[in-house]
Amino acid sequence: MNNPVPGATDQTDLRHVLVSSLKIGVLVSALVALFSVTGRLLDGMAEVAVQALLVAAGVWITTMLPGLWTRARSIEGIAGAAGIGLAGTVVFLLIDVSLLQPFGVYSNRWLEIGGGSNWWYHPVWWMAGTFLPWMGAFALANQAARGRDPSAPSVFVMAVVLALVVGGLAAMLGFPGATFSLGTMGVAFLPAIALTALVTGLGARRA
Repeated sequence: MNNPVPGATDQTDLRHVLVSSLKIGVLVSALVALFSVTGRLLDGMAEVAVQALLVAAGVWITTMLPGLWTRARSIEGIAGAAGIGLAGTVVFLLIDVSLLQPFGVYSNRWLEIGGGSNWWYHPVWWMAGTFLPWMGAFALANQAARGRDPSAPSVFVMAVVLALVVGGLAAMLGFPGATFSLGTMGVAFLPAIALTALVTGLGARRA
């Protein structure tokens, strides 16, 4: 197939989607490896701060880049972004089982959560890795439908703020497993990006 036309919207040709998926998978794999290294080298607030930056970078890459790469304006570009995310999780799986797991990237706690297996989280990764870019692209397309230039930073900032609110409320209300922690805020980003897509869609003009 032809390469995407520069400046065109909804760039979803197969080659573009596959190359973008490869980029996402490699970038996320590198961040996972760095996250593991920091957990071994740092302690206390330094560890939390650095890992928070790595998580933020990973969430940005997964949520915003696919929609930017497909220049999502309609359902085609939104679906293409979700496809990039899904295929990117397959790339991550291949890197994970061939490099990350054999080299002992994951801690014993990670193994204990999964009952002695590293395979428990892959289905979760597939779902989250598809959902996040789907919602991120939806929010970008919503901005365009409202006559605005799509702004990935504004979408991301809104989602982060909502994640802090959702995560904080969950911790204060005693939601099972919720605490004022990086893990809780990371999970809270899932409903937060859905809320962001909803808010950005308010008043959008559809063709």
